[in-house]
Amino acid sequence: MKRLLLALALFPVAVQAQTPLGAAEFDALTQGRTFTYAEGGTPYGAEEYLPNQRVRWSFLDGQCKDGVWWEENGQICFIYEDNTVPQCWSFFNGPGGLSARFENEPGGSELYEVDRSDEPLTCLGPDVGV
Repeated sequence: MKRLLLALALFPVAVQAQTPLGAAEFDALTQGRTFTYAEGGTPYGAEEYLPNQRVRWSFLDGQCKDGVWWEENGQICFIYEDNTVPQCWSFFNGPGGLSARFENEPGGSELYEVDRSDEPLTCLGPDVGV
C-alpha cells in the first residue's frame, strides 16, 4: 500500500522531469519481469516482458495476449496478436518506479507501476470454466 501511495504522489513529477527510456534501458529494466500498472488509482493491467522484445499482456482478467515491442521515434511501441495497430508509449523510470504515457492520442493514458515481480503473468486461457 505504501508503494502505491508513493507512486501516486510522485507520478506527475516523474513524467515531467525525466527523459523517456530508450530500447536498451527499457529492455534492461523490464526483461524477465512482470509489471502491474494502474491509472488514476485504478488497476489497469499487467505485462510480462520476455526475451527478444516479446511481451504478454493482460487487463487483469486472466486472459492474455502475446505481442512484440520495438523503439520508434524515441517511444516504445507494441503490437499484439489481436491488434496490429502500434500502441506507442513514452516510458520513464523514476523514484516511484516505471511510468508510461500513451502517445497515440493527445491526453492519452498515463500508467504507473504498482507491482514488479520475477514471476510469470497468470493466464487462464480462453476455454476455462464449466
